[in-house]
Amino acid sequence: MARTGSPGTMLTVVPRWTESTDVLVGAAQNSERVGVSVVRLPLAEPGRLAETVAGVRERTDLLVQLADVTDERALDARPDCASCPLAGAESEDGWAALVRLHAALRDRGVAAEYEITRIEQVSALRRLLDDHGLPLGDRVHVGLVLGAPGGSPGDAATLVDAVRLLPEGATFSAAGLGGSTIPVMLTALATGGHLRVGTADTADYADGQAARDDVQLVARAAGLAKIAQRPPLPVAGARELLGAHSPVQV
Repeated sequence: MARTGSPGTMLTVVPRWTESTDVLVGAAQNSERVGVSVVRLPLAEPGRLAETVAGVRERTDLLVQLADVTDERALDARPDCASCPLAGAESEDGWAALVRLHAALRDRGVAAEYEITRIEQVSALRRLLDDHGLPLGDRVHVGLVLGAPGGSPGDAATLVDAVRLLPEGATFSAAGLGGSTIPVMLTALATGGHLRVGTADTADYADGQAARDDVQLVARAAGLAKIAQRPPLPVAGARELLGAHSPVQV
């Protein structure tokens, strides 16, 4: 079963992608002030992506995670960590791409987050680790994203079932998309998990109330983490959790 009982909560912010690098970097900067330690950036054209990663590094201390990496060339932007999607691993081509990315992340010193949107994908993660070894620093961290179209539902029971299936010693972050944000967030805190929030995951703060910005969503998650007596982890704690210590190799 996944490792639980962490003394703190790693908060990852997922801002909406905008045409302005300054706006995106500003969202990361503002989120850092209220407890975020990781910013997740969607993939973009290579030059723009490298510019945004550099901008985040220049103006914050945050770890930079790339979202849904399927091509190792995206790692040229030199992130600290990258999301490695398990969706598609059931096909021969999808499995081969997953194996290549798993190896590339380890070889280039990039921490991995294995993204699961359906519980059945846990079996692919176990096969990957058994056949091809552990990721950087021997740290297995999973991103459980529930409530996505075609994915597992975003409710407490589903999240608990998913956590029970994770490899022994794994850590996890959880995100509930749309209306599943609150039940997933509360259950993740109760089961020793970490939180991913942001306007890219949900446009609403409450029923009928649009989220003002990423800071509002992060502040709520940070407040709940404090109530659970698992306050937001500082960036150094997130680096330790993910094993993201070494400079990325180009």
